[in-house]
Parts: sequence; C-alpha cells; structure tokens
Amino acid sequence: TLIDEEDPSLGYISIRVGFHSGPVVASVVGELNPRYCLLGDTVNHASRMESNSDVNQISMSPQAKTLLLEQVSHAITQTRGTVSIKGKGDFECFSLDQSRDNYEVLLDKDVFVNIIDENKTDGE
Repeated sequence: TLIDEEDPSLGYISIRVGFHSGPVVASVVGELNPRYCLLGDTVNHASRMESNSDVNQISMSPQAKTLLLEQVSHAITQTRGTVSIKGKGDFECFSLDQSRDNYEVLLDKDVFVNIIDENKTDGE
C-alpha cells in the first residue's frame, strides 16, 4: 500500500497481521508509568500468528476463523496449510482472502453495526 497516493516517492508500507481468539487477563501494570496489558496464552498465540504471517496478509487461527465466520458468514478465508508455531506445535492456519470484494464485505458499515448490536449487554 502506498504511504501517500499523491507522492509515490514516499514508498510503500508492508504489514503482517495475526489474530487468535480465547481467554485473556487484562490489568494495569506499573506505578510510575502505568500501562494497560493483556496477558495470557491467547496473546502469545496471536503474536505467533502475526510472526508466521506473510507480508500484507491477515493470518488467523482456526478458533479465530470460526468466530469470524459466525459473525460475517460471507467472509472468504483461505487455508495456509499446516504451519509450525514456536512453542505450540503444528497448527492449520488460515488467511483472509485479499480480494477487493472480500474487503468491501468486511468493511461494510452495516456488518459492523450488526456485530456491535448483537454483542451489547443489557447494561449498555
């Protein structure tokens, strides 16, 4: 992706994204410089998904894929095959299809509004 479409000389940005779903512990850590932290195996697994991702890809675990498809059933995913994840073993990994049509489906405002509405609790 171009950093600035009006000035291509600035170059391109390349990122890797990985996500996983599961339990975490959240806490504020530190006194002098407090920080909000997420801790747990789920965070480590998500980090491994990112570090094993290809450039400009969104990688996900089987659990994350299942939850994504429950919320956006028409999202398109692709298997990346079995990937050796450090400290975890071999896992089947998936990536989000990069076609423009798929991103337009995922970025559809109404899709996210519906997901947010479905996840609200009575106290909100």
